[in-house]
Amino acid sequence: MHPNTLKIGLFGIGLDAYWQQFDGLKERLEGYLTTVNNKLSAIHPEIINLGLIDTAEKAFDAGSRFRKEDVDLIFLYVTTYALSSTVLPVVQRAKVPVIILNLSPEASIDYEKFNRMTDRTKMTGEWLAYCSACPVPEIANVFNRTGIKFHQITGMLNDDPECWDEVTEWVQAAKVAHTMAYNRLGCMGHYYSGMLDIYTDLTQQYATFGGHIELIEVDELASLRKEVSSEEISVRINEFDHLFDVQEDCTIEELERAARTSVALDKLVNKYNLGSIAYYYKGEGNFDNEDTISSIILGNSMLTARGIPVAGEYEIKNAQAMKIMDTFGAGGSFTEYYAMDFAADVVLMGHDGPGHIAIAEGKTKVRPLKVFHGKVGRGLSVEMSVKNGPVTLLSVVEQAGGKLILLVAEGESVPGPILEIGNTNSRYKFSLGARKFVNDWNSYGPAHHCAVGVGHIASKISKLGQLLNINVVQVC
Repeated sequence: MHPNTLKIGLFGIGLDAYWQQFDGLKERLEGYLTTVNNKLSAIHPEIINLGLIDTAEKAFDAGSRFRKEDVDLIFLYVTTYALSSTVLPVVQRAKVPVIILNLSPEASIDYEKFNRMTDRTKMTGEWLAYCSACPVPEIANVFNRTGIKFHQITGMLNDDPECWDEVTEWVQAAKVAHTMAYNRLGCMGHYYSGMLDIYTDLTQQYATFGGHIELIEVDELASLRKEVSSEEISVRINEFDHLFDVQEDCTIEELERAARTSVALDKLVNKYNLGSIAYYYKGEGNFDNEDTISSIILGNSMLTARGIPVAGEYEIKNAQAMKIMDTFGAGGSFTEYYAMDFAADVVLMGHDGPGHIAIAEGKTKVRPLKVFHGKVGRGLSVEMSVKNGPVTLLSVVEQAGGKLILLVAEGESVPGPILEIGNTNSRYKFSLGARKFVNDWNSYGPAHHCAVGVGHIASKISKLGQLLNINVVQVC
C-alpha cells in the first residue's frame, strides 16, 4: 500500500462475560460492526477492521496492530456495555485521533414486543443489544483523565443521514490532514519586502501541518525554461486556448513566453513532487529570471486548477490554506480585499496573479498587462470571478508567539459589476453585513491574503482543526 494512502482503524467493543450468558448476542453485535465497516468502506476503502475487542489482552494486541498498520484515525464503535480497560490500551498505543461511534441499531426499542418476552435472560440480552450509550461516559471519563482527545458521534446505525454525514466529514477532514502531512510545499524566491504580515515561521508550519518544505531558486525555473521545445510551447498554447478565454489583444509573443514558463513549471513540480507552491521574485537586473516570473501567471493558474495551488507574494501560510481548501474539493483561490461596496453591502475581493480557474464563473479571461501593480514586469494575467453561490474563506493566521489558528467565514459569491483590470475579482456578501464582517475578520489579525473556495465547509474545517489540534474561529 502506498504510504500516502489514508488508513482508518475500526474496532468494536463488548464484554466477553456476556457471550456465554446471552445466546447470539456476540454474533448480532458483530453483524452491527460489519454494517459500520461497510458504511465506512463506502466513504473510504482503506479500513483496518480489528473486529470486536472484548478483553484487555485483545486491546493491547489491537493497539499494536493499529500502530503497525500506521492508521491515521480510529473509529471506536460502541456496540454494548464494555469495560474501559478493553478500550484504553487500543487508543493509548495507536496514538491517533479517536472518534466514538455511539450508534443505536434502531430508532427505539419495540417496548411492547420487548415486554411480551417471557424469558428474562433473553430480555437482558435484547436490552444489551441496544446498550451502546451505556459505557460512553465511562470511556469519556477515562480518556479525559489519561489525556486522550476524543470526539463523539451519537446517532443510529441505519436511516440516519445526519449521523453518517458527520462520519463522512470526519473522514474528509482526516484525508486533508493526511494530505497536509505528506504535502511537499515549494517556496520559490523570497518574501515581498515590507509585507510583514506574510512572514512566517517555517518550523511552526511543520509542527502544525507536517509535510515538507522545499526551498527553490528562481534560477532553477529559468534554467528549465531554456530546455522547453517549440513543440511543447505549441501544445501548451493550444491548452491555453481550450482552458482560457484568451483576449484578442494578447500577442503570440506573450503567449509563447507564458507557455514556455508553464511547461517549465510542470517540470519543476515533477522534479520535486510538489503539491503546492508559494513564490515571489523582484527579477531586477537578471533578464532570465525577470522573463520567467513575468510570464508565470497562466502556468500557475493551470497548476492551481489541477490541485497544486500556487500563492503569490511568497505567502506560505496562504499556500497552506489554499491546499486545505483544494483537498476538501472546494477549490481555494488566492484573494484579498479590493474594495467595499456599501451600496450593495458586498466586499470586493480578488488578487493579481494565479486564479483557481476550476471554480470560475464562466471561462477565465486572459488579458495583457503593461505593468503588474507593485511588481516589476509585464505580461499576461487572468481575470475571473468565483462561481456565484456559497463560498468559504479560510486564512491560516500566525498569532503573537507563533501559534497558528484557522480563521473561517462562510458567505456568498454574488453577481454584479467587477473591476475589469485583468485580475481575479469577485463580489462577496456575508450574513453579518460587509461592515461587520470586515471588522470581525480583521480583529483576529489575519494576513491580508486568504483562500476562497466554493461551498460552505466550515464544519469540515472545524473537524480538521480538531484533528490537527489547532483552534478554528468562525466569523460567520
